[in-house]
Amino acid sequence: MKAKDITLIAILSASLTAGKFVLSAVPNVEIITFLFIIYTVIFGLKRSILTSVVFTTTEILIYGFGTWLLGYYILWPILILITHVLKRTINSEYGFAIVAAIFGFLFGLFFALFESLFYGIGYAIPYWIRGIPFDIIHGVSNFIIVLVLYKPLTQTIQLAKKKMHIM
Repeated sequence: MKAKDITLIAILSASLTAGKFVLSAVPNVEIITFLFIIYTVIFGLKRSILTSVVFTTTEILIYGFGTWLLGYYILWPILILITHVLKRTINSEYGFAIVAAIFGFLFGLFFALFESLFYGIGYAIPYWIRGIPFDIIHGVSNFIIVLVLYKPLTQTIQLAKKKMHIM
């Protein structure tokens, strides 16, 4: 791996951590989904997957270890893979906004299923039901964030990528 790639992955990971921190006071409104979609479209699968590993590991260093972090090691790469596959067919921010919304709506269900591996299905069902209002906020906010920010941030990052000679 080239030094430019290592530096890029560090910067992308830091931007995810900063973005999460800035919005942490607002329940279930996050910019991570949006940034992973943008990073996958612009920088590709490999860099985005590596960024997700560094970001999730950083989460452990900041917040401590919890079973939810194991889910991050699975969930963010799934979003990246979905984005990578769909980027050939999605030509506008509307398509990615829908992907982000669905991802947000299903986020709690995924974690309920994941937590059931540790605590049983009797824990997972109330966990998911209790979180449905937050999943609705998550999905709607993801949709709005991608719809509003996709074009301007994509153009800005593409310009920076070109100026820095990143392939």
